[in-house]
Amino acid sequence: MAPPERPGGPSRLARVSRCLCFSASHRLHSKALSDEENQKLFGKCNNPNGHGHNYKVEVTVQGKIDPATGMVINLADLKDYMQEAIMEPLDHKNLDKDVPYFADVVSTTENVAVFIWENLQKRLPEGTLYKVKVYETDKNIVVYKGEEAVPKN
Repeated sequence: MAPPERPGGPSRLARVSRCLCFSASHRLHSKALSDEENQKLFGKCNNPNGHGHNYKVEVTVQGKIDPATGMVINLADLKDYMQEAIMEPLDHKNLDKDVPYFADVVSTTENVAVFIWENLQKRLPEGTLYKVKVYETDKNIVVYKGEEAVPKN
């Protein structure tokens, strides 16, 4: 067993995750496609009345373990950031009608993950957000780490 870290010793990096759940409805429908194309692509998820999910979100941050506190981040702070960035804008909302971001963005789980990432980035200390994992169902899960597509030359 290694001795406890002492001031001036090596810095240790760690990742910390916190989960929460929210409920929301949406309709998978792209304005770039015809009604027929939307129905064919999205099937029952294109129902004009929408459908709902109980989403689970896992947020992971990373950073140095502070030798004074023993923490990467105060979990109470992370809880507050997640409340502001996820629960307040999304919980018990119709994503397409109640969240301006989705007015022109299809409310897929991929785009929900990007929305959450962008909202958390505004609140968390710079460089600490590592991963957003969104469970739409037990079987459908999206992981987003802030990557942008690289344009082909």
